[in-house]
Amino acid sequence: MKTATIPPIRVAPEFRLEVEGVLADGESLSEFVENAVRHTVLKRKNQAEFLRRGLAAIEETKRAGGGIAAEAVVAKLEARLAAARQTQLKRN
Repeated sequence: MKTATIPPIRVAPEFRLEVEGVLADGESLSEFVENAVRHTVLKRKNQAEFLRRGLAAIEETKRAGGGIAAEAVVAKLEARLAAARQTQLKRN
């Protein structure tokens, strides 16, 4: 399989020096850039999969008729927060 190149990018000289300053021993700038691109691609794929699974879970919950309304969850959390504040006030 033939290899391909990623387009070069222009950066300020100061930034290039900053990047070169964090290279590991023996690591080239090309290796660093490839690693950064691979990491970003993987991160974006994971984010997309997370979103897909979340949306599928929401749809399944709607179909099954389960779940708790957001308003009910927020109200319960607000009640817990108010109770915690009262407890804190009593201690002080």
